[in-house]
Amino acid sequence: MAATTTLRFGDVKVGDALPEEVIELTPTLIIASAIATRDFQDVHHDMGLAVERGMPNIFMNILSTNGFIGRFVTDWAGPEARVKSIAIRLGAPNFPGDVMRMSGRVAAAEAVDGEGVVEVEVRGVNSMGDHATGKVVVALPT
Repeated sequence: MAATTTLRFGDVKVGDALPEEVIELTPTLIIASAIATRDFQDVHHDMGLAVERGMPNIFMNILSTNGFIGRFVTDWAGPEARVKSIAIRLGAPNFPGDVMRMSGRVAAAEAVDGEGVVEVEVRGVNSMGDHATGKVVVALPT
Protein backbone atom coordinates (compact mmCIF):
# COMPACT_ATOMS: atom_id res chain seq x y z
CA MET A 1 0.00 0.00 0.00
CA ALA A 2 1.42 3.38 -1.01
CA ALA A 3 2.37 5.81 1.74
CA THR A 4 0.40 9.04 1.74
CA THR A 5 3.11 10.93 3.65
CA THR A 6 6.80 10.98 2.86
CA LEU A 7 9.40 9.57 5.20
CA ARG A 8 11.89 12.10 6.50
CA PHE A 9 15.56 11.26 6.29
CA GLY A 10 15.93 11.43 10.07
CA ASP A 11 13.29 8.72 10.49
CA VAL A 12 15.20 6.15 8.42
CA LYS A 13 17.92 3.94 9.87
CA VAL A 14 20.32 1.47 8.29
CA GLY A 15 18.84 -1.99 8.71
CA ASP A 16 15.19 -0.86 8.55
CA ALA A 17 13.09 -3.41 6.68
CA LEU A 18 10.51 -2.39 4.09
CA PRO A 19 7.08 -4.04 4.35
CA GLU A 20 6.87 -7.10 2.11
CA GLU A 21 4.74 -6.80 -1.01
CA VAL A 22 3.29 -9.77 -2.89
CA ILE A 23 2.55 -9.34 -6.59
CA GLU A 24 0.26 -11.89 -8.25
CA LEU A 25 1.76 -12.74 -11.64
CA THR A 26 -1.25 -13.05 -13.92
CA PRO A 27 -1.04 -13.29 -17.71
CA THR A 28 -2.83 -9.93 -17.89
CA LEU A 29 -0.26 -8.27 -15.61
CA ILE A 30 2.67 -9.64 -17.60
CA ILE A 31 1.19 -8.74 -20.99
CA ALA A 32 -0.17 -5.33 -19.99
CA SER A 33 3.05 -4.26 -18.29
CA ALA A 34 5.12 -5.31 -21.31
CA ILE A 35 2.85 -3.34 -23.65
CA ALA A 36 2.86 -0.35 -21.24
CA THR A 37 6.67 -0.28 -21.48
CA ARG A 38 6.38 -0.47 -25.29
CA ASP A 39 8.09 -3.87 -25.34
CA PHE A 40 6.32 -5.78 -28.08
CA GLN A 41 8.72 -8.76 -28.02
CA ASP A 42 6.46 -11.77 -28.62
CA VAL A 43 7.78 -13.86 -25.69
CA HIS A 44 6.08 -11.40 -23.32
CA HIS A 45 2.57 -11.80 -24.78
CA ASP A 46 2.31 -14.85 -27.07
CA MET A 47 2.46 -18.17 -25.21
CA GLY A 48 2.78 -20.25 -28.38
CA LEU A 49 5.82 -18.31 -29.58
CA ALA A 50 7.35 -18.26 -26.09
CA VAL A 51 7.08 -22.08 -25.99
CA GLU A 52 8.47 -22.33 -29.53
CA ARG A 53 11.50 -20.34 -28.34
CA GLY A 54 12.11 -22.72 -25.42
CA MET A 55 10.20 -21.12 -22.54
CA PRO A 56 7.30 -22.81 -20.71
CA ASN A 57 5.11 -19.68 -20.94
CA ILE A 58 5.21 -15.92 -21.47
CA PHE A 59 7.38 -14.08 -18.94
CA MET A 60 7.81 -10.61 -17.48
CA ASN A 61 10.13 -8.16 -19.21
CA ILE A 62 12.95 -6.31 -17.43
CA LEU A 63 11.29 -2.90 -17.82
CA SER A 64 8.24 -4.14 -15.92
CA THR A 65 10.44 -5.61 -13.19
CA ASN A 66 12.31 -2.32 -12.95
CA GLY A 67 9.01 -0.46 -12.62
CA PHE A 68 7.68 -2.77 -9.92
CA ILE A 69 10.91 -2.41 -7.94
CA GLY A 70 10.81 1.39 -8.21
CA ARG A 71 7.18 1.43 -7.12
CA PHE A 72 7.92 -0.91 -4.21
CA VAL A 73 10.47 1.53 -2.80
CA THR A 74 8.49 4.70 -3.48
CA ASP A 75 5.34 3.15 -1.96
CA TRP A 76 7.41 2.80 1.24
CA ALA A 77 9.20 6.15 1.02
CA GLY A 78 6.21 8.30 0.06
CA PRO A 79 5.15 10.74 -2.65
CA GLU A 80 7.95 13.29 -2.14
CA ALA A 81 10.73 10.70 -2.43
CA ARG A 82 12.82 11.05 -5.57
CA VAL A 83 14.38 8.00 -7.21
CA LYS A 84 18.02 8.73 -8.01
CA SER A 85 18.96 5.32 -9.41
CA ILE A 86 17.84 1.73 -9.80
CA ALA A 87 20.31 -1.07 -10.47
CA ILE A 88 18.99 -4.62 -10.66
CA ARG A 89 20.13 -8.03 -11.77
CA LEU A 90 17.63 -10.52 -13.17
CA GLY A 91 17.51 -14.17 -12.18
CA ALA A 92 14.60 -16.61 -12.49
CA PRO A 93 11.84 -15.50 -14.89
CA ASN A 94 8.45 -14.35 -13.63
CA PHE A 95 5.85 -16.67 -15.19
CA PRO A 96 2.05 -16.42 -14.94
CA GLY A 97 0.49 -18.33 -12.07
CA ASP A 98 3.30 -17.54 -9.64
CA VAL A 99 3.81 -14.65 -7.21
CA MET A 100 6.72 -12.29 -6.72
CA ARG A 101 7.50 -11.43 -3.10
CA MET A 102 9.23 -8.07 -2.83
CA SER A 103 11.41 -7.32 0.20
CA GLY A 104 13.98 -4.71 1.02
CA ARG A 105 16.10 -3.13 3.70
CA VAL A 106 17.90 0.15 4.15
CA ALA A 107 21.58 -0.52 3.39
CA ALA A 108 22.92 3.04 3.69
CA ALA A 109 21.71 6.50 4.63
CA GLU A 110 23.75 9.67 4.23
CA ALA A 111 23.10 13.40 4.05
CA VAL A 112 24.54 14.69 0.77
CA ASP A 113 24.27 18.29 -0.44
CA GLY A 114 21.26 19.04 1.74
CA GLU A 115 19.26 15.93 0.92
CA GLY A 116 18.93 12.57 2.62
CA VAL A 117 20.20 9.86 0.31
CA VAL A 118 19.01 6.36 1.17
CA GLU A 119 20.17 3.15 -0.50
CA VAL A 120 17.69 0.29 -0.32
CA GLU A 121 18.68 -3.29 -1.12
CA VAL A 122 15.75 -4.98 -2.86
CA ARG A 123 14.84 -8.54 -3.71
CA GLY A 124 11.99 -10.02 -5.73
CA VAL A 125 11.54 -13.76 -5.25
CA ASN A 126 9.25 -16.25 -7.00
CA SER A 127 8.87 -20.03 -6.60
CA MET A 128 12.08 -20.65 -8.57
CA GLY A 129 14.25 -18.27 -6.53
CA ASP A 130 15.48 -14.73 -6.98
CA HIS A 131 13.75 -12.99 -9.86
CA ALA A 132 15.56 -9.69 -9.25
CA THR A 133 18.10 -8.35 -6.78
CA GLY A 134 19.68 -4.95 -6.58
CA LYS A 135 19.52 -1.53 -5.06
CA VAL A 136 17.44 1.60 -5.33
CA VAL A 137 18.76 4.99 -4.24
CA VAL A 138 16.17 7.57 -3.20
CA ALA A 139 16.40 11.13 -1.93
CA LEU A 140 14.22 11.97 1.07
CA PRO A 141 13.42 15.36 2.57
CA THR A 142 15.65 16.21 5.54
